[in-house]
Amino acid sequence: MLDINFIENNLVKVKKQLNKRNGEYSLILDEVVELNIQRKSILKEVENLKANKNNLSKQVGELMRDKQIDDANKIKNEVTLINSSIDILDEKLKAIQEQLTIKLQNIPNIPNDKMPVGNDDNDNVEIRTWGKEFVKNHDKAHWDIADKLKLVDFEAGPKLSGSRFVVYTGLGAKLVRSLSNILLNLHTSKGYTEITVPLLVNSQAMYGTGQLPKFKEDAYITTNDQYLIPTGEVPLTNLHAGEILDLTQLPIHYTTYSQCFRQEAGSAGRDTKGLIRLHQFNKVELVKITDQESSEAELQAMVRDAEAVLQLFNLPYRLVELCTGDVGFSSTKTYDLEVWFPEQNKYREISSCSNCTDFQARNMQTRYRDANGEVKLVHTLNGSGVAIDRLLAAILENYWDGEKLILPIVLRPYFDNTEYIK
Repeated sequence: MLDINFIENNLVKVKKQLNKRNGEYSLILDEVVELNIQRKSILKEVENLKANKNNLSKQVGELMRDKQIDDANKIKNEVTLINSSIDILDEKLKAIQEQLTIKLQNIPNIPNDKMPVGNDDNDNVEIRTWGKEFVKNHDKAHWDIADKLKLVDFEAGPKLSGSRFVVYTGLGAKLVRSLSNILLNLHTSKGYTEITVPLLVNSQAMYGTGQLPKFKEDAYITTNDQYLIPTGEVPLTNLHAGEILDLTQLPIHYTTYSQCFRQEAGSAGRDTKGLIRLHQFNKVELVKITDQESSEAELQAMVRDAEAVLQLFNLPYRLVELCTGDVGFSSTKTYDLEVWFPEQNKYREISSCSNCTDFQARNMQTRYRDANGEVKLVHTLNGSGVAIDRLLAAILENYWDGEKLILPIVLRPYFDNTEYIK
């Protein structure tokens, strides 16, 4: 959530920046500023009434001591009327605050000043590439290879759960487990603390990271207002909700492996085959909680940590910076890693690393005390380190030689040093 006072004091700039996203935010920004003006006006009125009430209450005490009962009773009646006015204003203030909060929850984060301006992923800017693109030497997509090697049962998933669910079998299940171990070992070696998180979170946690209300249609809601996590970012980032951290605790680096759940309501007809866009998927997540001055440097380091995964598997990739029309709701700056898929002859997203600055922290009230003792909101960052199903899909297409799957060297110790799967 954005700071309403920042919006009010920088309205022209905020409108200019937010309208670079795919949307028109001028009207809702004007509405929140007007609501905030009303809120402050009522607060001032309530404060004045309370001050007047306190003065009158003192007078009542003095009059009672002087036995001036009638005058004291008259002032008591005034106090009663003031209390009624305060109650009415408090209800009005509550209603305005609720409206203000709802509107603010639907306003995305402000794009970074230097973010490329564009409409969609076609306008993202390539920063660098790594590795030599594998030449297409076969005509099989990753789902054909997975099916041929009996790594994935694409019929059992829909039978058990519906479309876009899969069942990993035999060596396929072992591959997923091995990949998760490799990624966690890599990230913990770089200083991330491994966390095992619940797969269910409450609505407050979902609001905290900005999944609600914006992405409610994509979420799986269960009983008792609990949600299946759409990403490990939600529980990891919320671990310090409501806390004031000491500066010496920062930066905090967390990683987790979890299954994640998204209904993908807005992606009908896209990637219906294979492992790219599942309703239940496996992912290793990276989360950082930092002071306000360090978040940009921490973002660059997070990107390098995600790149290290693809370099470990010798998979060609490119790094792109997202444009204003493609950046996520809570992010002020995002880099995507896109891995090479030779059968499709294109790069596909496998990791997204974002700096959310204080946008999520304001929702969660996660703060820290700086070197001068001032309490400030932390900055939060998140990234995929990486999406395991997509990693497996990329390995299948890049390491299939037409007859067998050559195992990347880093995977071989998990398969008794076998060089390939056939």
